[in-house]
Amino acid sequence: MSLIEIIMPKMGESIMEATILKWNKNVGDTIKMDETLLEIATDKVDSEVPCTAEGTVSEILFKENDVVAVGTVIAKITSSGVAASENKPSVEAQPQTQHAVNQPVSPNTIITSAPIPVSSTPSTSSQSKFYSPLVLNIASSEGISMSELEQIPGTGNEGRVTKKDIKNYIANKKSGPQTQHIAHTTTPLETPKETTHSASTASPSIESNTANSYTGQNVEIVEMDRMRKLIADHMVRSKATSPHVTSFTEADVTNIVLWRNKIKNAFEKKYQEKITFTPIFIEAIIKAMKKFPMINASVEGNQIIVKKDFNIGMAAALPSGNLIVPVIKNADTKNLFGLTKEVNLLANNARTNKLKPDDTQGGTFTLTNVGTFGSLMGTPIINQPQVAILAVGAIKKRPMVLETEHGDVIAIRHMMYLSLSYDHRIVDGSLGAGFLTEVANALEAFDDKRDI
Repeated sequence: MSLIEIIMPKMGESIMEATILKWNKNVGDTIKMDETLLEIATDKVDSEVPCTAEGTVSEILFKENDVVAVGTVIAKITSSGVAASENKPSVEAQPQTQHAVNQPVSPNTIITSAPIPVSSTPSTSSQSKFYSPLVLNIASSEGISMSELEQIPGTGNEGRVTKKDIKNYIANKKSGPQTQHIAHTTTPLETPKETTHSASTASPSIESNTANSYTGQNVEIVEMDRMRKLIADHMVRSKATSPHVTSFTEADVTNIVLWRNKIKNAFEKKYQEKITFTPIFIEAIIKAMKKFPMINASVEGNQIIVKKDFNIGMAAALPSGNLIVPVIKNADTKNLFGLTKEVNLLANNARTNKLKPDDTQGGTFTLTNVGTFGSLMGTPIINQPQVAILAVGAIKKRPMVLETEHGDVIAIRHMMYLSLSYDHRIVDGSLGAGFLTEVANALEAFDDKRDI
C-alpha cells in the first residue's frame, strides 16, 4: 500500500491558482486512474481534474470554494500501485505556490489569476513577503498601497497577511477617525509602475455599487455569478492599466458578402464546415498586423514586448450569456479553411463548455464582433496584457457614392463600421488609425473571384 498525493495541476502558463468547484469523490470512495476527482475553475475556464492514481480517497485537504495555488497537495489516495506521474509538484510552479489561500470565497470576492505587480522600487520586506492574489485584490479594491500593506501584521504562516488580517485592518481603519488622504510615493497595486497616485484614486471595486444605493422597493437583486465577477474585475483592471483611445472607420464589404453568399454551400460541401465572416476578418487583421507590428505587443514596465506569434483571440458566447475569448494560435500559418475550422471548433466548444484552459491562453490581439448583437459599432475594452482590440459592427446596406470612370454614382453597398481601442501608452493616434485603415483596405480589396 502507498499513499499518493494529488496536487493542484498547472492549467496554463499564466494560471497560478484555481477555485475548487466540486469534489466528485468523498473520503472512502474508490477511484480509478483518470477518473474525474474534482472540478475546478480558473479565471479562464472550468475544468475537470482526473485522478493520477487508482485506489481509495483517504483524505481531502480543501473544501469546495477554496482557492488553491498550483502545486499544492489537495488530496491523498491510498493505492496498491504506483501513480503514473509520481504526483510531485510541478517544477513550473512558482516558489510562492506552496501557499494556498484557505479561506472560503465569499459571494462578493473577486478571484484573480496571479499576484499583481507592485511597487517599481520594492523594499526588502516586500521582496521577502508573499501576498496571496486574494489579499492583493482586497487591498486594491480598498485603495491600500503596497507600502501600507507592508505595515499590516500577519497572523498566517511565516507572518503572511491573511484575508482576516486585511479585513480587520480595513474595518479598524474605517471605524477610526477620518484622516486626510496622503499621496504615497510607492505605486498603488493597479497602476503602471511609473505613475504615482494617491490612495483615494485607486481603481474602483465592482463591490462599490450595491443595491443600497437605490431606496425604492420595486427591485430584483441578482447575485453576480463567478464568471461575471471575473469579467467585471478584468474590465476595471484594464481601464485602470491602459489609457484607452478608440478610433473608427468604415469598410465597404460588398465583395465579401456577395462572395460568401455565392460559395457558402459549396464550401460546406467540400470541407464540412460552415464559413462565417470571422475567418475573413482575421485574414485582414493579420495582413495589417504584419505592416504594423507594434499593434501585436504588450507592455511590461518600461519595456514594449513585440510578439512574433500572431495569436488572435475572438470573443465567443458562453451558455450563461457571458463572453470568453478563445485564441487561434499562429493564425498567420493557416489558410481560410484552417481559420474557418479553428473558429468553428472554438466557438462550438465555448457554447458547450468544452474549452480547455490552454484555449484561452497566449492571445496577442483580440477581435470582437458586436454586430452579432445588432450593434453598428462599439468601444471595446482591451484584453490585457494586449494593447489593442478590434470591434466589427453589423453589416448594413446603405446608399453610397462611388467614383467611376464615367463620374460619381449612387449605389447600394454592404457597409460595416470598425472600431479599434488601443493602449495610448505605446499606440499613438497615427499608429492606431493607420492599422485600422489598413484592415478596412484589406477588407475592401477582397477578391470576389477567389477560389475556395
